[in-house]
Amino acid sequence: MDRRTLIAAGIVSMGATPALAQVDHTVDEGAQRQPPPPPADRDGHPPRETYTVDEIVGATSDFFGVTAEAAGGAVERIFKDNGRPTGYIAGTEGSGAFVFGGRYGKGLLYMKGEDTKQIFWQGPSVGWDWGGNASRVFTLCYNLQYPDAIFRRFPGVEGTAYLVAGIGVNYAKADDITLAPMRAGVGLRLGANVGYLSYSRTRHYNPF
Repeated sequence: MDRRTLIAAGIVSMGATPALAQVDHTVDEGAQRQPPPPPADRDGHPPRETYTVDEIVGATSDFFGVTAEAAGGAVERIFKDNGRPTGYIAGTEGSGAFVFGGRYGKGLLYMKGEDTKQIFWQGPSVGWDWGGNASRVFTLCYNLQYPDAIFRRFPGVEGTAYLVAGIGVNYAKADDITLAPMRAGVGLRLGANVGYLSYSRTRHYNPF
């Protein structure tokens, strides 16, 4: 009787072995089906976390002191053109021109996972342009993978200026990085111009 019991237990254990192996194999296949992590950028930096439209609408509305509906019109237009930004700059600037002009500003750069960084910008302009104005500026940053990459010149992109709910929007681009400044302010400024903005760690009074 004991011998038959021992033989039956051995048969059961032999039959269970393939089942256990099959379970382990299924787990391995499931792990292989997990999507790979997003690729790093061309400089080897990990992918940067981005901001949602709701986050930017809320921040823009608070910064400009306007309704979410007014801010949303400008923000949604930029998101439609460029998608989700990797950072944004909130600051103020002043500008003036009589044919030749200059623009100076300062603000704070915000990026997820990074300390807030103070930055300055300045730049010349030339064109059929005169007057002066002071503005609050909220700039969305695209493909900005690390804070120090902002420190360069950004020429304006022709044909991108527009006005949404009293907020002026235009684009500037350098290499793969695109900036979309939204401006709202007071003053009298008439005309059209071309130029660039140079972002720096410290203030420079020479716009060039």
